Amino acid sequence: MEGDRGEQMNQSSIHGGCLCKTVTFEVNPPFQKMVHCHCSRCRKGTGTGHATNLTVEPSQFRWLSGEEDITRYDLSTAKSFGKWFCRHCGCPVPHLARNGKIMVIPAGSLDTVPPITPTDHIFWASRAPWGCTSGGLPTHAEYPESW
Repeated sequence: MEGDRGEQMNQSSIHGGCLCKTVTFEVNPPFQKMVHCHCSRCRKGTGTGHATNLTVEPSQFRWLSGEEDITRYDLSTAKSFGKWFCRHCGCPVPHLARNGKIMVIPAGSLDTVPPITPTDHIFWASRAPWGCTSGGLPTHAEYPESW
């Protein structure tokens, strides 16, 4: 399964995995985005005030171990919300968006510091009243029109 994709990964790759270390992965920068999402689905899915996710093209991503130990949950009432997690420890792990064009990587699953910092807050209008401040980052009621 590694083939050409495995050869494309190099020392600049960013590594990550789940809490129990069953699921591991690497991703080759550059990242498209790193955003804080405040929608109610992300809050429920993470158990926190917001989810911080990075995105890359699928060709930039490679599972190193545990792919068979991932469980996927797709919210049937949502157009694109899905959550993948390790079936052993429950830790959120990267997932392929339903459109198949984007890998969504939970920032907390990274073991290596990425060469990007958050750029935006999305679904700001849905944020929890006790949530964090914007920290000076741009805020968007939903997805920015440019996305």
